[in-house]
Amino acid sequence: MDRDALDEALNALMFKHKGIYFDANYTSPEVINEIEHMEIKDHDVILVTYPKSGTIWTQQILNLIFNEGHRNGTEHIDTMTRLPWIEYNINNVDLKSHPSPRLFTTHLPYYLMPRDLRFRMAKIIYVGRNPKDVLVSFYHFYKMNPNLKCTINWETFLDLYISGKVLGGSWFDHVRGWNTHKEDFNILFVTFEEMKKDLRSAVLKICKFVDITLDEEAIDTVVERATFKKMKHDPLANYTFLPNDILDRSKGAFLRKGTVGDWKNKMTVAQSEMFDKVYKEKIGDLPIKFLWDLNEEPSP
Repeated sequence: MDRDALDEALNALMFKHKGIYFDANYTSPEVINEIEHMEIKDHDVILVTYPKSGTIWTQQILNLIFNEGHRNGTEHIDTMTRLPWIEYNINNVDLKSHPSPRLFTTHLPYYLMPRDLRFRMAKIIYVGRNPKDVLVSFYHFYKMNPNLKCTINWETFLDLYISGKVLGGSWFDHVRGWNTHKEDFNILFVTFEEMKKDLRSAVLKICKFVDITLDEEAIDTVVERATFKKMKHDPLANYTFLPNDILDRSKGAFLRKGTVGDWKNKMTVAQSEMFDKVYKEKIGDLPIKFLWDLNEEPSP
């Protein structure tokens, strides 16, 4: 596909607003602008991620922590209803009357969040993931998008991702923005890799942050039901409830592998080295660390 045709397809899929690319099929500039004025309550909990960074996984963890009915199977409410998206409210959940404590999900950068967040005790959980694995997962996600009327090859998508011309904008800008403005919010940073390495410890950390005390049996249930294997087959958590006009599951699984280090199976040595250079230039000065492989120690 030539670049003009690709640009036309991408422009039909998404729009750019205030520096970020959004899916044109499920939100609008007007919706994004209104978020600034959204009323925040002190007991709200907001999950913030860049796309493909463990969003659904953490939604499931929070759902299990906050809702006993989800833990014991007596309630059958999907995660998109329990933790509705602020900018992509596909299920049309009434965000204002959402049961307290209200749980929300978003991919927004810090500067597009509700103003109220800086003046309330609401809690933000930011989940980050190493950007090479995000890249690979995002590439497969794009291939499942029925609204993208073209096929993007790997090399082209790599260029789009590094330049930030993908849904959610630049990974580097997203991570830098939230890290350099962390003092403005009541925020807990967690990484996909630490959850993968020690899920129980991550669950306990999240419980402490949101001021919820669960007994050992409940913690065991959260950890057991939040494993990738369990989630992949849980219709309330795996997003199979979305229709095929949103996700074409004939082209792959929305929850694909959930691993650390899958980038090694896709990126060439030259691509990896080029990416490392960009990474160092854009966020190498930040005090954050990611695991590139579970057998390695975290490195800046």
